[in-house]
Amino acid sequence: MYCWDCWLWFWQPFVSPPFLLRRRKIHSNKKQNMPVNGNTSQRLTIRIGRNSLSFSTVDGDNNILYEPFVVKSGVSMAANLREAFKSADLLMEPSLRVRVLIDTDVLMIPIEQFDEQNVATLYGHAFPNKEQDSVYYNVLPDLNAVAAFSMNKDLRLVVDDHFQDVRLITAMSPVWRHLHQRSFTGSRHKLYGYFHEKRLEVFSFQQNRFKFCNSFETSRAHDSLYFLLYVWKQLQLQPQFDELHIVGDIPDEEWILQELRKYLQKAYVINPQADFGQHPALEVKGMPYDLMTLYVKGR
Repeated sequence: MYCWDCWLWFWQPFVSPPFLLRRRKIHSNKKQNMPVNGNTSQRLTIRIGRNSLSFSTVDGDNNILYEPFVVKSGVSMAANLREAFKSADLLMEPSLRVRVLIDTDVLMIPIEQFDEQNVATLYGHAFPNKEQDSVYYNVLPDLNAVAAFSMNKDLRLVVDDHFQDVRLITAMSPVWRHLHQRSFTGSRHKLYGYFHEKRLEVFSFQQNRFKFCNSFETSRAHDSLYFLLYVWKQLQLQPQFDELHIVGDIPDEEWILQELRKYLQKAYVINPQADFGQHPALEVKGMPYDLMTLYVKGR
């Protein structure tokens, strides 16, 4: 969550109404004419969602290997990851280095206000239900901001038990950075919405900073429509000229786009194929947009 113009947002967050291995399927691409971003090709990547878990890496032929793991409901993510180490094929390969892409609540702090000694306290005020978590942060220099986030202590222990070199990245980091660069196309203001795992991330940029950044829990298209239009109105964007772009696992995509265009002249769905071209990551079935962006653009 974030609103550049109001420090109170940090203290009172807005809460709103085939390549196959026999044991488990691993999705792979076979395109070798486009290199995968170098920042991602040297280590295993574990993506930890709120209700999902997957593993991916790049092999010696520059193919992306992607292995989703079926998460058991009613069991902690730490327990699910322990189980995955017993059965997931990509976790059977020896590796000392891992990148953990984690989808969790984020507190955005202006870089000039950031104090490493106080980040855990600030995060605790914003998200008081995270007492069992450790707080980490990613610096976003191109956005003059620091993204503070958390990870369950037991979950981190499982990761540390298996890897010597661990890097944590909030799942939204590659999405923010890519769409920030994309926002320079054209002269109009842009509002973005990213749908994933029954959540909607809404954000906008201005002068290399976040103008708005917040997350909404929603699985229904009607609620998503309300949140998008509410933020549009709050930011005083112009329906005749400014742009709204949505991407990800959009509920009832055709309906929501039709409804948006009743109020806004320029509402679009981002097509990753058109956005990223013929990158190997686009050939991997079921890969989330944030992980795809990580492989295409880096963190």
